[in-house]
Amino acid sequence: MFGLTTAVALEQAQRVLAFDARITTTAMRYLGVPYSWGGTSYGGVDCSGFVWAVFAKNGIELPRMADGQFETGHHVRVADLRPGDLVFFQTYAPGASHVGIYIGGGRFVHASSSDGVRVDQLAEDYYASRFIGARRLTGV
Repeated sequence: MFGLTTAVALEQAQRVLAFDARITTTAMRYLGVPYSWGGTSYGGVDCSGFVWAVFAKNGIELPRMADGQFETGHHVRVADLRPGDLVFFQTYAPGASHVGIYIGGGRFVHASSSDGVRVDQLAEDYYASRFIGARRLTGV
């Protein structure tokens, strides 16, 4: 039915998709957690601390700050975004100064300094005008 190469590729793709689902599930558990500069726990998180904590809970070490996270993984075009990819914005400082986790459907979850962890649309004017790129940390 399937050749060995096809079976291996299918198994690898299933593992990647399962990991991406774990990342988004973990991220959604933080909804409503308050914003706290430097925070990395359910007691409070900042944007990069939120991303750092979500990936750490899934066995992936990341740099702690958004600009360092922007240098990790590989570039992903917006049209190719997949749940679990990181999305980056230039907000209060040049370069990557805000980060969130893409969850599908044009939405991402992030730690907003005004409202804590919440879901927003990439297409919202504020985020669309500040978007600087996306990174994928998993294979495929």
